[in-house]
Amino acid sequence: MKNSDPKAMAENERKELQDRYIRFDWAIKRLLRQKANFDVLNGFLTVMLREEVSILEILESESNQESADDKFNRVDIKALNSKGEVIIVEIQNTREVHYLERILYGVAKAITEHISLGEGYQKVKKVYSISILYFDLGVGTDYFYHGQNHFTGVHTGDRLRINMRDRDAVITRLPAEIFPEYILIRVNEFDKVASTPLDEWIKYLKDGTIRPDTTTPGLREAREKLKYYSMSSQERHAYDEHLNVIMIQNDVLDTAKWEGRIEGLAEGKAEALHQTAANMKCMGMKITDIAKCTGLPVEEIEKL
Repeated sequence: MKNSDPKAMAENERKELQDRYIRFDWAIKRLLRQKANFDVLNGFLTVMLREEVSILEILESESNQESADDKFNRVDIKALNSKGEVIIVEIQNTREVHYLERILYGVAKAITEHISLGEGYQKVKKVYSISILYFDLGVGTDYFYHGQNHFTGVHTGDRLRINMRDRDAVITRLPAEIFPEYILIRVNEFDKVASTPLDEWIKYLKDGTIRPDTTTPGLREAREKLKYYSMSSQERHAYDEHLNVIMIQNDVLDTAKWEGRIEGLAEGKAEALHQTAANMKCMGMKITDIAKCTGLPVEEIEKL
């Protein structure tokens, strides 16, 4: 029999609200760019890169545009690693179909935007690209992949088989020293009890929960700084709208899969793009957002 005691129900509701935390993809675009909250990002990067990382500054990037379309964002971070080397960490919250091109583009932008004018190419910093993916991207048994030209499961050792054409590169010298490294976090594939700092971060990325007794770097600070009800009512409203957009975007991606929008299909690709754009338009999405997701010109979308 259910407990009908109003006081008990109110207490349970209060506890649930206390343990509700802001999604990381939202926090990293706004709250975590404040220097006072760098300790959360420091902890995240330390766990993801598996070495002590200390943030120096948040670099200027497209994510600094606080507008309706800032969900298509990346955040660039200048940091020191455990060897005292300056590195650039580029974090993306990617939901696009052509995600490999998006990742490559983001890394290229990080490199070209943050090399000082007049410096030689030998000054290019090592770049780590972290993509938090809330959609299926390939076939594999792990939820955490790391690599450069190929992505290998950290726990299972299997190679992630991408659902698009492979991107191979011909190189002549020490790729590990000059090529970006990619970390793919397959949030949807995580279904285990969080027993390590990495597991705890993945669990938070997936469902926004943090253990009350956590000692994981970054998460213990997040428990105090990323609570939903710590935001103003205006911020909470904007955050709730952000969640709605995520749901719409995921529906669009699912529709795209059904329509065969997979790279390499020459026949019908243009028609599928136009149909998907038309569906987005019917769902009330902004034309600028549709253009970013499909790659179609704004003028072409307006005619649909």
